[in-house]
Amino acid sequence: MAESTAHSEAPEGHGGFPPFQAQHFPSQLVWLALTFVLLYVLMSRVALPRIGGIFAERHRHISEDLAAAQRAKEQSEAANAAYQKSLAGARARAQAIANETRQRQAAEAEATNKRLEAELHEKLAAAERSIAATRTAAMANVGSIAAETAAAIVERLIGTAPAERDVAAAVGEVSKR
Repeated sequence: MAESTAHSEAPEGHGGFPPFQAQHFPSQLVWLALTFVLLYVLMSRVALPRIGGIFAERHRHISEDLAAAQRAKEQSEAANAAYQKSLAGARARAQAIANETRQRQAAEAEATNKRLEAELHEKLAAAERSIAATRTAAMANVGSIAAETAAAIVERLIGTAPAERDVAAAVGEVSKR
């Protein structure tokens, strides 16, 4: 039991824990102020400028990166706009070429159609002339053929050949009707 009281009570001649004793307060306050001033000076002159420099460098680096990203974005947008413009120009040129080709082929087809139509009309006219010439020749021969045939039929029927002018007159009379 004596030991337990020894720990809880201060030994004689000592007034307890020294920092809590009033006689030590002025020296503790001096050392506190001196330590505070020393740490303040050390922090304000050494540590805080370095930390401030690091923050400033980081801020500058981030600002430069943001500016570079903005420039890259603007360049990308400009390149995209140029690409879209080029693409639109290429589409317009392709459309113009397609229209030109279509018109040229239509003109060529029309010219070919007209040429073939003219050739067909020419062949048709030649065929009509040939038919007309053949008909005229056939009609010219029809009279003589009819006269010969009629003469042969009459000769066969009656046994004697009729006179050529009688047969020609009869065939001419029948042709008129």
